[in-house]
Order: sequence, then C-alpha cells, then structure tokens
Amino acid sequence: MKVRRVTERLVRCRRGGTAIEYGLIAALVTITMIATFIEVARTTSGMWNNTQARIEDARQGR
Repeated sequence: MKVRRVTERLVRCRRGGTAIEYGLIAALVTITMIATFIEVARTTSGMWNNTQARIEDARQGR
C-alpha cells in the first residue's frame, strides 16, 4: 500500500518540471551553438585555404 501511495504522489508531483524544461531548452541552445560554430569553422578554414592557394599561385607566377 505504501509503495502505491508513493508512486501516486510521484506521478502527480509537478515540482521540477520547469527545471527539466529549462534544461532541455539549454541543451537545445547548446547543440545549436555547437553546430553553428562547426559550420563557421569549416567556412573560415575553406576561405583561408583558398587564400593560401592564391598566394602560392602568385608566388609561382601562375
């Protein structure tokens, strides 16, 4: 009987729901930021590689 009461209380309990929601939102924002940083890093790396190739071509007279 006691286990059933505890289980019912846990099911009805709403405390902590907001904290879980904020945690999920923070996780989503973090994942989005990481994905954005990775894409920016790829783009920036590509630009520098292109610049380096052009400098090498200019040095070799191409």
